[in-house]
Amino acid sequence: MRLLHLYWPHLLLRLARGRSPFPSPAEPIVLGGKPWSDGLVLDASRSALELGVRVGMPLGSAHRLAPEARFLDPDPIADAAALDAALDLLAGYSPGIAAETETAGSGFGRIEVQLDGLERLWGPEPLIVARVGESLAGVLPGRPLAGIGGTRFAAAVAASIAAAVPGAPVAAPGAGSAGSAAGAVLLHVVAPGADAEFLAPLSAAMLSRDPEIRARLDRLGLRAIGQVAQLPRSALVARFGPEGERLHARARGEETNPFRPRRAPERMVLALPIDPPVSDVEGLRFVLHRLAAAFGDQLQARGAATSRARLTLELDRTFVAGEGPTQLVIDQLLPEPTSEGLAIERLLIARLEMAPPQAPVSRLDLQLGDVAPAAGCQLTLFTPQTGRTGRLGWQLARLGLRFGEGRVGWAELGDTEAPLAEARWTWRRQTDGRAAGAAAKGDSAAGSAL
Repeated sequence: MRLLHLYWPHLLLRLARGRSPFPSPAEPIVLGGKPWSDGLVLDASRSALELGVRVGMPLGSAHRLAPEARFLDPDPIADAAALDAALDLLAGYSPGIAAETETAGSGFGRIEVQLDGLERLWGPEPLIVARVGESLAGVLPGRPLAGIGGTRFAAAVAASIAAAVPGAPVAAPGAGSAGSAAGAVLLHVVAPGADAEFLAPLSAAMLSRDPEIRARLDRLGLRAIGQVAQLPRSALVARFGPEGERLHARARGEETNPFRPRRAPERMVLALPIDPPVSDVEGLRFVLHRLAAAFGDQLQARGAATSRARLTLELDRTFVAGEGPTQLVIDQLLPEPTSEGLAIERLLIARLEMAPPQAPVSRLDLQLGDVAPAAGCQLTLFTPQTGRTGRLGWQLARLGLRFGEGRVGWAELGDTEAPLAEARWTWRRQTDGRAAGAAAKGDSAAGSAL
């Protein structure tokens, strides 16, 4: 998996400044409420932090440390709305978005974006981040820090060092640093599969937020993440308990907290314009391959599958004589839930070959429906497994598209001990894709015929 971690430092304070700007940026500011209210500090400016104010301390204590500071009331509704607007915009790039929307949470201002499959649509990862940064420039204030890695922890660490903090490497082994063309995003990219190598020279204190665990790591002489990774897992478990197992996994570049999108979408939609418009099926195959492959990467990375596909073609009738439809919609029920883009592409291309568009296509829109977690499949031990598109259900679906569903069927074995041969099996016609899927699931399918 490839994850993009976006972090806006002091996002709450920046949003508050946007609502009520102040003439002096050096003025100490504490966000959380009035000093006499029973609340905690949600954020503070640099000058207030230098006076000893800390996030999470009571407002009364903050006032005693910085009596000259300006105390602001939070607006959680407006702050949450601003973050929701950013998440809705990011959903146009990737269906896998995760973020903490509670303004009082420690993770507010951090957004995770799943990048699997997006390179086919938006280009290389640095270019994707540049486009995301330009799109979010008018939604959230300030310049975000960005990191890309194979795990949530590696991506977060990469974002934390993207600003070239003193003492932190700008380009660790196995990683590359890049910024957007406009300089809107500071980005640090960890090469695929190089998470452990990237983390090895960094401070072991990054492995945990617990000050006690950090102190114990220091007392044991474990000051670099690579030193923790070299120890046996059992030794860390014996010393730190269950937390030791998580420390070891993080140090070795393993995922300890699986990525879960904020919304598990029941449908996924991607569209691409075609300029100039294309009138032949082969040209449409190239565009459809990009969309289907991108969806396949997204589904496989999330362990999901889809059961239905809808292809919408926008037709350009500018130079076509006569009147006709300006849109062609193809609904395709899949023989079984799948996450393979090639299987979806082949069925849709078969539909287009049966009924080609009557005008050049200027836009192609692919929507996957009934998206759900993929179910496991019990495989036989000795029988070689064919590819999905070579299995019986998919072959029946393609034959049904070519010759008509009413002309294609399959034989289902019944009572094999029946005295009459014709009673030992039942002929079933392919009325929809589900019948073909049922034929592909077990040994009861004996074959197909025209």
